[in-house]
Amino acid sequence: QVQLVESGGGLVQAGGSLRLSCAASGRTLSTYAIAWFRQAPGKEREFVAVISLTARTVYANSVKGRFTISRDNAKNTVYLQMNSLKPEDTAVYYCAADRSSFRDWGSNSDPGIADFGSWGQGSQVTVSS
Repeated sequence: QVQLVESGGGLVQAGGSLRLSCAASGRTLSTYAIAWFRQAPGKEREFVAVISLTARTVYANSVKGRFTISRDNAKNTVYLQMNSLKPEDTAVYYCAADRSSFRDWGSNSDPGIADFGSWGQGSQVTVSS
């Protein structure tokens, strides 16, 4: 099973940027889609973005145009570049590996928590107004 570790979170002012990293060990990420989810206090965990092994990406409407997910298979790492951050982006961000290898998420897909089997410990992102 793959182990995932997030890093790069922190405190930033509204309008600022952060880049989260998701580093894997134990297994290569190159054959798995990797997603980012987030969970704000008192709210359910929600989908943010996913990148398939083909590099095709899907985003939640709330982050489209502001966040960019990318992957570097040579470094076994996935990134989430977050620009134009808003206070409502404040949450713990988790990366997760798809339960199925070689799945290619299409533009109309709706990735859910149950689709992902390996999770990191989370990284706190706080956006001040």
